[in-house]
Amino acid sequence: MSSVNFQNPEYFYLLILLVPMIVWYIWKRKRMTANMQVSSTAVFLDVPKSFRYYLLHLPFVLRMIVLTLVIVLLARPQSTDNWSSKDVEGIDIVMALDISGSMLAEDLKPNRLEAAKNVAIEFVNSRQNDNIGLVLFSGESFTQSPLTTDKMALCNLFSAVSCEMIDVPGTAVGMGLATAINRIKESKAKSKVIILLTDGTNNVGEIDPIMAAELANSVKNDAGEDVKIRVYTIGVGTKGMAPFPFQTVFGVQRQMVPVDIDEPTLKKIAEITGGKYFRATDNESLQNIYKEIDKLEKTKVSVQEYSKKREEFMPFAVAAAVLLLLELLIRHLVLRHNP
Repeated sequence: MSSVNFQNPEYFYLLILLVPMIVWYIWKRKRMTANMQVSSTAVFLDVPKSFRYYLLHLPFVLRMIVLTLVIVLLARPQSTDNWSSKDVEGIDIVMALDISGSMLAEDLKPNRLEAAKNVAIEFVNSRQNDNIGLVLFSGESFTQSPLTTDKMALCNLFSAVSCEMIDVPGTAVGMGLATAINRIKESKAKSKVIILLTDGTNNVGEIDPIMAAELANSVKNDAGEDVKIRVYTIGVGTKGMAPFPFQTVFGVQRQMVPVDIDEPTLKKIAEITGGKYFRATDNESLQNIYKEIDKLEKTKVSVQEYSKKREEFMPFAVAAAVLLLLELLIRHLVLRHNP
């Protein structure tokens, strides 16, 4: 339900100016009327009147209406409380991102974390109808953003992610996955997906990754119905050795360190939950992985959009233009005086 109000209602005071214009028009017409004295007007009563007689005052009436519409335009008519509902294709996605220190390795450019953030932001912007949340984990895990359709806010949160956000060292894959499950399990969407990205092995935390995967496979909602949560796991890092920056007294030095990704566990998580495991060894392969995930099946979701204000000037502007054109046509074509 929408209602129309005016941003600048003070302009309606200009309507007062129409009064002296009407008075001036009446006075002017009287002065332009010729007078003739006759003994009787009966002879003129049967004289037919031209159609121009009936249109004589129409241009002025149209001009007054146009001026009124212009004043309405100056007052800026707007609609408020305008709700719209539509069905769109979408799924609910929670992205669980590893921000442990090893994500600073530079086998992806500029490093694993920045590459993961950049590709994730592109992915978020491409999923306009999805609810997407963000979970971060290292030695601990926490929710950086609940499920939201506010893509701008979510991208800003992604941009601000850094390895310093969690002080506890290590990689708690199981805790990161469990936090993501808790965040998405109450979702109303039929299709629920977790994208878990890590570059290491589960070496801290109280929750085993396989146990967390089995939890995702046995979640029930408030109605007691089974909730299917698919987990897509991504192992990021080249094969073999990767350059890693170390701070020394001589500045930042790079040293080759072994890449240690627990692929069997990540594959098992994907298998248990009906998802898929991917390996990203460079920026291009990471982009291709997100493109493949982007092709996941979608489900109809109802989206309500609230438009706080919408300009409603167009009908008044069109009406003013049409009436002004009509007045000019009548004044200069129909009522034109022959020379």
